[in-house]
Amino acid sequence: MKTRSGAGIRRPTGPKRTTANRLRGRRRTGKKSTPRQKRLGQTQRKIQKVMRDLHPYWRAGRLAGSQFRADTHLPDKHASDAWCAYAANLPGLENFETMLQAGNAFMQGYARSSGQSPEIVPLLLHRTAAAVVSACNEESTLGHVLVQLKRLPLCDIVVVLNGTTDNSLERVLQHSGITLVYEPNRAGHDVGRALGAKMTHAEIVLFVDGDMIVPAEQLAPFLFAIDRGDDVALNDLTSLLPPFAKQDEVSRIKAYLNRTLGRKDLASNSMTAVPHALSRRMIETVKPSSLAVPPKAQMLAIQKGLQVSAPYQVDVIRSNRIRTGNTGHGNDVARLILGDHLEALAACLEKNKHAEHRRPSRTEVAYRRNAR
Repeated sequence: MKTRSGAGIRRPTGPKRTTANRLRGRRRTGKKSTPRQKRLGQTQRKIQKVMRDLHPYWRAGRLAGSQFRADTHLPDKHASDAWCAYAANLPGLENFETMLQAGNAFMQGYARSSGQSPEIVPLLLHRTAAAVVSACNEESTLGHVLVQLKRLPLCDIVVVLNGTTDNSLERVLQHSGITLVYEPNRAGHDVGRALGAKMTHAEIVLFVDGDMIVPAEQLAPFLFAIDRGDDVALNDLTSLLPPFAKQDEVSRIKAYLNRTLGRKDLASNSMTAVPHALSRRMIETVKPSSLAVPPKAQMLAIQKGLQVSAPYQVDVIRSNRIRTGNTGHGNDVARLILGDHLEALAACLEKNKHAEHRRPSRTEVAYRRNAR
């Protein structure tokens, strides 16, 4: 074996003893591989397959990055437009994780040849999307919320400031491309969302609060779910809640409403929690004003046969900002949510009552008589 010296140390120059080489050596000598070596080999083969599958996206991103010109292009916008143009008609990107892996590979190739590092989430949407941010006295977090939203392919960001007495307005004005709705009186988050929904004509609307900084990667699944056909995409908090017997009254009434509507699978997931996303069809079907009472809007969506799902989980329970009105048993926020659900239940039961006591038409009476 050839050797070479360096600093008094003689090192072999033969092939590197990688896991694959060790496994091949085992096979040549007839020795059996250990379970750990088999797992390592399987993992390595999976990684190699993923790399082969993603290489076309990386190569396409590198080609797109080579066309970047600093004097005429903005890195994030150019990268996003290039990704959407390339992947718009590609098959195999119907799954969110697959699409995200492909998009990340594209961005790595783009960064390699352009010398830029786009901060965007490579989310492929076929419909226009916007976000509505409802905020009141959120100067410490609102700017960070807007930074994360700008990493998504949104055509508009609507900020509804209501009852603000701090510097939240100044934080919003520091960002360009924002649609600002300023209400000097306190209207509440729900009314703010209803108002924000009327201020945009986007086909997908994402709803977030100004006091919760959620990474763009965790917001993307809600947009993706609506883009792929859902009408309501809820935050799936099921695994974060205790068993039903140990739940508080708010979680129980949420689950009760869903069970009453025949959607036991939704558990305690509700439009009262953010983030969530809605389709334009849902907003127009239930009317934007109904969003001021989220459980009622959810009830109407289910009764009208719209597609309601809970595709992703964002832990907003532990990250929820502690206020004087949302802590303690029977606090103001809890009473508001309970009242909203009771209103939704009353409307649901009233509609069922009318359905049960509806007088049959003459055609129905004739059909039943002749069927005997």
